[in-house]
Amino acid sequence: MQIKLFTILLLSFAAAALSEDFKTVNGKEYKDATVTRVEPDGVVVKTKSGVAKVYFAELPKEVQERFHYDSEKAASYSAEQAANYTAYQKQQEETQRQQQAADAKSKAALAEQQAATNRTQALQTRFGELQKQEDDLLRQIGQAKQPGPEYRQGKSVRHQPNPQKSQIPLLQSHLSDVRREKSEVRKQLEKAQR
Repeated sequence: MQIKLFTILLLSFAAAALSEDFKTVNGKEYKDATVTRVEPDGVVVKTKSGVAKVYFAELPKEVQERFHYDSEKAASYSAEQAANYTAYQKQQEETQRQQQAADAKSKAALAEQQAATNRTQALQTRFGELQKQEDDLLRQIGQAKQPGPEYRQGKSVRHQPNPQKSQIPLLQSHLSDVRREKSEVRKQLEKAQR
């Protein structure tokens, strides 16, 4: 138990010993800052308010010397970081462009699929309407071919002429038109369903 307490106290004192105040040449202060990383162009410090990078160019000479600041290495490092960041940005832009292109392609394919579905549904609806028209025309033609009402003339049963009989050629013409259109719609429907 005493060893754990001693270790905790030692770490606390070590952390406090590593914490220091940094003041830039412009007067900005970083109180109780802990250096978490030293880079060629500056130090990354952690404070109560968060993590920040303080560039050596902003720090006094004695701090620069303590961390072995070399302006040439710093310039080279900064240029490399800037190039890496530019490459990263270009990669992100390219990834975003590719994603947008893929999204547009997917959206176009979905729209095309929806249009094909709509065309198929319209053809199915039209085919059903034509089938109903054909059935109605066949029924009307059948009724027109039936003999007219019965009447008796003496002992024999006679039929009056069917007034609809004169409509048979017109009904058959309509039936022919309906069957022709129905055949075309069927072909289109089979093509659309492939």
